[in-house]
Amino acid sequence: MVPAVLYGHGDAPRHLAMEGRAFEELAGRHEAGGVLTLVHAGKTIDTALLRAVQRHPVTRRVIHVDFQRVGLTEAVTARVPIATVGVAPGVKEFGGVMDLLAHHIEIEGPADQLPEHIDIDVSELGVHRHISAGEVKLPKGFRLVTSPETVLITVEASKTARQVEESAVGTVEQIEPEVLGQKSEIKA
Repeated sequence: MVPAVLYGHGDAPRHLAMEGRAFEELAGRHEAGGVLTLVHAGKTIDTALLRAVQRHPVTRRVIHVDFQRVGLTEAVTARVPIATVGVAPGVKEFGGVMDLLAHHIEIEGPADQLPEHIDIDVSELGVHRHISAGEVKLPKGFRLVTSPETVLITVEASKTARQVEESAVGTVEQIEPEVLGQKSEIKA
């Protein structure tokens, strides 16, 4: 069994226990958010958002869960995963490397309409270009909580390409090594 707590809406926290294996399946689908209906013995207890999942550092098994009570149409703030769509020309045509600098974006909107993920189109992303949070198209009824200047995705030249570029540009200066331990001749 996995211990959990249900809190929010000014009610006293309610301590729960869930079957671990069933929760693991649920957590895989709803770890980022989404309204859940909590049911006990066939009776609905509450509607809630999955807010935190604590895992054992070695086994990665769930050891504790936090749920927040919400109304279905209530406006809530949630971290939603980012998913890239398309192929960046900077990667495909110029050998760049695409980095996902943030894996989530924080948005606010109706609890019952929270998306499972936010799709970000990278099909116009060239080398040395980026997409910031302010450029992301959000679903209708949602507003951005993450700072609009936060860089989410970037495409940069690969390290190998930079090294080749730098070696072609710079000239190598030949230096005569000094042999240690040899006496230099002294002329009087």
